[in-house]
Amino acid sequence: MTRGDSAPSPVVVKVGGALLDDASSLRTFLSHAAKAAGRLVLVHGGGGATDRLLSQLGIDTPRIEGLRATPDEAIDVVVGSLAGTANHRLVAGLHASGARAVGLSLTSGGLCRCERARAESGDLGRVGLAHAGDRDLVRLLLEAGFVPVVSSIGDDGAGGALNVNADDAAVAVAATLGAREVVLLTDVAGVRGGDGHTMAELDEAETDRLIETGLIAGGMIPKVRGALRASAALGRGVRIGSWNDAGWLDLLTTRSRADAAFGTLVTARVHPIAAGDR
Repeated sequence: MTRGDSAPSPVVVKVGGALLDDASSLRTFLSHAAKAAGRLVLVHGGGGATDRLLSQLGIDTPRIEGLRATPDEAIDVVVGSLAGTANHRLVAGLHASGARAVGLSLTSGGLCRCERARAESGDLGRVGLAHAGDRDLVRLLLEAGFVPVVSSIGDDGAGGALNVNADDAAVAVAATLGAREVVLLTDVAGVRGGDGHTMAELDEAETDRLIETGLIAGGMIPKVRGALRASAALGRGVRIGSWNDAGWLDLLTTRSRADAAFGTLVTARVHPIAAGDR
C-alpha cells in the first residue's frame, strides 16, 4: 500500500528566477510560504541566474523550437545553479522564516519520471520532459510538516542529469501528488482583460482572442500558453498570479475553486467551474 494516502492534497506553487533575483519580494513570499508548511510544495526554476552564469562561462544555449538547449558542457552548471544555489536559497529562506524545509529534485524518491526531450530542428542536449512518478517521499514530508522545495532537475534513468522546464516540472509534480491547485507565480496579479482588471477565468478561445487583439502581449503570451498546456495535461484549471499577493494562501483552505479570488484561473477548454470542484 502506498504510504501517505491520508495526507490532504497539497497546493503546488511554481516560482521562477525573477523572484529569486528580487531579495525583498523573496523574503515576503517565503514568510507567507512558511505559514503553509505541510500543505505546500514549491517547484522552482532559476533561469535568469543560470543564463548569466552560462554567459560568463562562454557556454551557448540556443533556443530550439521554443526550448532552451542544454548541451553536455552546460548541464553541470545548470544542475549546480538550480539544484544547488537556487534550491538552497529557498530552503534557507524558509528556515529563516520559521518553517522546516527540505531541498529536493525531480529525481528525489522517484518523484517524477523523466526522459530526454526531442526536437525536429536541432539537438536539445540534456533537456528533459517530466511525467508523474512516486509520491511517497513528498507525502511523508508533508505529513511531517515540511515544505518540500523541488528544483526542475531530473534524470534520464541512466545516471545523467536533465534540465526540465520549471512550469512543466510543476505540472508533473502536481500530477504525482494529486494536487488540489497548481499556481504559476509571476510579477503580475494575473491576466488583464479589456477593462484593465484581472480576469477571474480565462479559457483557450478567449486567450486566442486577447492575443489577436493585443491585450495579451509580450512575456504574458508564453505564460498563458504554458498555463493552457498545463491545464490540458492535468485536466483542470491552472492559476497565474503574483508572488506579491498572499491571496494564494487562501487556496489552501477554500473548499470551492469558484470561491477563490486569487489570480486568473486558466483552463484549456470551456467548462463551468462547479461548486466544490477541487
